[in-house]
Amino acid sequence: MASRVALLFLLCVLPSMVAAIRSHKNPFCVQGRVYCDACRAGFETSATTYISGAEVVVECKDRNTAEVMFSKKGVTDSTGTYKILVNEDHQDHICSAKLVSSPQGNCQEAAPGRDEALVVLTRNNGIASDDRFANSLGYMKTEADSACTEILRQYQMFDEEN
Repeated sequence: MASRVALLFLLCVLPSMVAAIRSHKNPFCVQGRVYCDACRAGFETSATTYISGAEVVVECKDRNTAEVMFSKKGVTDSTGTYKILVNEDHQDHICSAKLVSSPQGNCQEAAPGRDEALVVLTRNNGIASDDRFANSLGYMKTEADSACTEILRQYQMFDEEN
C-alpha cells in the first residue's frame, strides 16, 4: 500500500512541483520599442526616431475588478528598446505595456491608440518561448517636421490635389 502511495506521489505531485519551480527560473521577457512620431501620423514612418530613456510599465489587472495585481517599470536603451522581466504567470489577468514618460521635451504627447499594447503572460497558451513582444508604443512631436508633407504623400495620406 505504501509503495502505491509513493508511486502516486511520484506520478502526480512531483511533476506539478517541478513545473512550479521551473516557471521561476525562466521569467517572461516583455520587450518592445518606444518611438517619436515626427509627422503626427499615428504610426511609424521613415521620419520616426526611437526614444532612449523613455519609461514603460508592464501592468496586469484582474479581469473582473480591473484592480492592478502586478506592475513593473522599465527604461528604454539607446535603440528605444525596453526589456522587462516578469517572474510570475498571469493567466487570469489582462496585461499590457504602457507609456509612462518621455525624456524628449518636444515629444511627450502619447499617440492615441499607441500608448498601450496588450501582452500575454502565461505559459498555458502554446507559446514555447519566454519572450513576449509588444507592439511599439509611441509619442508625437508637438509640431510635425517640415519633411512630413512629402513623407505622408508617399503613404497616400493626402489627395493628389494638395
